[in-house]
Amino acid sequence: MVDTPLAQVGKNLTEAMRILGDGQQVLEERTEGSLFSRTSIPGPLQADGQDVATILRLVHSLIHEEEEEGDKNPKPQMQNVGEQGHMALLGHSLAAYISVLKRERLRKLTTRIMSDTTLWLCRLFRYENGSAYFHEDDREGVVKVFRLVINANYDDYASEGYAVLTSKQPVIYQSASGRPELGPHLCNQLGLPLSSLCTVPCNTLFGSQHQMDIALLENLVKEDIESGKLPLLLIANAGTPGAGHTDKLGRLRDLCDQYKMWLHVEGVNLATLVLGEATSAVMAATRSDSMTLTPGSWLGLPAVTAVTLYRHEDPALSLAAGLTSSQPVEKLRALPLWLSLQHLGNSGIIQKIRHATLLSQQLLQQLKTMSSIKTSVEDEINSPVVLLKFSHKMNEVSSSGSVDAYCAGEKDLLDVFNRWLGDQLAQMVPASGVDVVELEDEGTWVRFNPLLTASDLETQSEDVDNLVKKLLELMPLMTSTMSFRQDFKEELRKHSPYLRYIEELSWPGLGAVRFEPQVEGIDDSRREKEIKKINTELLKKLQELDTDIIFTGLEFGSEKDCIFISMVADDVDVSELVETIAALGRDIEENGRLLENMTEVVRKGIREAELELLKANDERLMEEGMLRQLPLVGSVLNWFSPVETSIKGRTFNLAAGSLDSTEVTYSTKAQAGRPALKDSPILSSERLQGQKLFRRSGAASESFSEYSSIGQSEESIGIHPSITINVTEEDSVCQLNPKEKQDSGLENQYEQVKDEAFLEERKLEGQEDQTAP
Repeated sequence: MVDTPLAQVGKNLTEAMRILGDGQQVLEERTEGSLFSRTSIPGPLQADGQDVATILRLVHSLIHEEEEEGDKNPKPQMQNVGEQGHMALLGHSLAAYISVLKRERLRKLTTRIMSDTTLWLCRLFRYENGSAYFHEDDREGVVKVFRLVINANYDDYASEGYAVLTSKQPVIYQSASGRPELGPHLCNQLGLPLSSLCTVPCNTLFGSQHQMDIALLENLVKEDIESGKLPLLLIANAGTPGAGHTDKLGRLRDLCDQYKMWLHVEGVNLATLVLGEATSAVMAATRSDSMTLTPGSWLGLPAVTAVTLYRHEDPALSLAAGLTSSQPVEKLRALPLWLSLQHLGNSGIIQKIRHATLLSQQLLQQLKTMSSIKTSVEDEINSPVVLLKFSHKMNEVSSSGSVDAYCAGEKDLLDVFNRWLGDQLAQMVPASGVDVVELEDEGTWVRFNPLLTASDLETQSEDVDNLVKKLLELMPLMTSTMSFRQDFKEELRKHSPYLRYIEELSWPGLGAVRFEPQVEGIDDSRREKEIKKINTELLKKLQELDTDIIFTGLEFGSEKDCIFISMVADDVDVSELVETIAALGRDIEENGRLLENMTEVVRKGIREAELELLKANDERLMEEGMLRQLPLVGSVLNWFSPVETSIKGRTFNLAAGSLDSTEVTYSTKAQAGRPALKDSPILSSERLQGQKLFRRSGAASESFSEYSSIGQSEESIGIHPSITINVTEEDSVCQLNPKEKQDSGLENQYEQVKDEAFLEERKLEGQEDQTAP
């Protein structure tokens, strides 16, 4: 019969997880009250105590404070906690509850928990007669082990401390493929100089590129002994952090026995020791002096400690090194793992590890059929970690036959493409748990390591099939883009100096281009502004096109004011794409110049019209006489003897840049000399109905670009040369008469010019009123 406080612990945990998992309820309560309105800002402690439910809702608000309330598909902030995860979390609550027991009862209970957990782990991982040390930081185990080794090899270390190390400096050996931060952490924790750390290179000619070079290691050990140093610790890998390869642990064991060094093993492949079909390379880890296990990540157990299994006969040295403790509370670290192992059972643990290894084998078998995918595994039959990358012989991909530009930066370009591939696969199939790793001398790889991710993400066989499906969809896109990169570069050279190819190897796509206007006589600052203005407008035009190609920019990488083109399919017409970019760029440049010229011509014409109006006013004064200009006398004279005047107007022709008489316009009621409007010549591409731009048709010949250098497209800006400004002497009206606007983009520029002309006209009208009677 369970006592009431113990049952209450489980009930409180269940209620807490329910509240923390109920996102909608908390969002509604957040809008109603003001308690959680400023959760991210620290404040004073409340005068009145809060109940448990209120505090848990506050915790939930802090967890999800960055989520938008309007987001229908918020990203999960934590992993899915299953039933076995619930047991691990319950262990932490029970540890706090058990710690309040009486000391004698607590000692007996913690001893039982430690003994059970140690026995189960040693039998699961085939580590006979071992002891266990439970620690939160997975590096802490090897730190305590090394302290044990120092105590065992330096008799006066307990009394003299680090002074005894000066006689013979201890040496730590670590593989170059191991965790780079582990060795410095050891030296830092034990107060040793970095010269005590020796990094052993890996094989370069024989065997795996990630295995420790044993012959070189032996030479290093001999040199250290001859120089008066003391080799103490060798850290080997049963699954390197990057590639998942295992060192030759059997030979390393013999070497350590020969030179009396301690052999410590770590790595993800240690999880396969629970399987009956574990490889001999991994089985050799059972002969090591110590090894660090991370069952929490292998079995999907949240907040479970790492475990270091070790063998040593002197319990006093183990106590001095901190591997054992006389404090019963510290032994309660094993309680969450103790509960979880019982909940899973021996069969459940083995089934989880086997499931992860089968997923790797399933993926590896399907990758073997892909010619453009390169894999890297230590053992094709039993390797639990699979590395894959896109591999293409770039000297064979250019459709034009040019190979000169593919030698430089080939590795960097492939790394960029594989980094893009890994990111895309991780987004498309998040349950697969793939990530991107950078390996020295081998570049970028996409890693599939289900031993570390399958339990948390609940990866299934269907997720692997989906991963392969998405990979097959992305492969043609990457292959065609790689093939067209050189063609794109060569096409841009044909349009030099208007188009400039930007060599940006960090961009995963077809390439980058910049349109550079050919303007002379301007300084660098104005030229940069002009380039930015044109390329910004050009990018906007390209993004409005009906095409599957994605255009982006202008702030990617080190280059500025560029247009970056994404991955392209194999039916893309690169020449048409480049022609379109060039044509649109020239249209934008020419229309910008035309607008500037038109503005200057309008201002010049208005100044001439101003002089004409002043001259006309002087002539009217001479014709009518001074008496008619007087207000009262002029009215009487005009009443008895009206003056007959004819309307004399002027029309300003933008094409000619001159002021002409409006007599013909008013007599014929039509604008003189205005030619009929004609449509701009447009070369339309011969493409099938519904076909996107820049796509080659299989039956038809190569299509022309919709935007050629000969004619302007409907998307480009067009200005007809017969736009006029009519100025009359009586009303001084300055009016723009465009018969047709060929492009909606012209309206803003047209209105700008008209506004400037209208302001000048109003200025003239004011001058005329001053001269009027």
